[in-house]
Amino acid sequence: MLRTGSPAPELELADTEGRTVRLAGFRGEAVLLYFMRSTSCPVCRRHVRDLAEHPPGDVRVLVVVPDDRATAAAWRAKHRIPFPVLTGRGSAPHEVIGLSRALFGTVQRSGSVLVDAEGVVRHAHGATLPTGSYDKEGIATAVAALHAPA
Repeated sequence: MLRTGSPAPELELADTEGRTVRLAGFRGEAVLLYFMRSTSCPVCRRHVRDLAEHPPGDVRVLVVVPDDRATAAAWRAKHRIPFPVLTGRGSAPHEVIGLSRALFGTVQRSGSVLVDAEGVVRHAHGATLPTGSYDKEGIATAVAALHAPA
């Protein structure tokens, strides 16, 4: 898993329209990436709803799913997800940040990464069970620290 204070990895993703989205393209603004276990995971969907109802300040939220683009697009439309929903492009984004599959490769791990405006990881959290993957308090603390005087 990524460590706080480390540079954010070079992630190249695709949105539900097929456009390329690069994490480096968000320099100048803070970004929270929420990595879902899958679009069919009810716990992960509840976490995304919470992010929509209680957005983390002025931070851009991106939802990353391991599903294919068509599945991601249908899920986003059906549930009216207000954030970009992204899939891998050429690599598995979950793997790139250290959320590799657990339990002999059968369970996709989920979690979140907060990247500041300069491209530095300010919060990284992951879990095998989706009930532990959304560290709402940790995210809120890290977002507040983005705006704290130096």
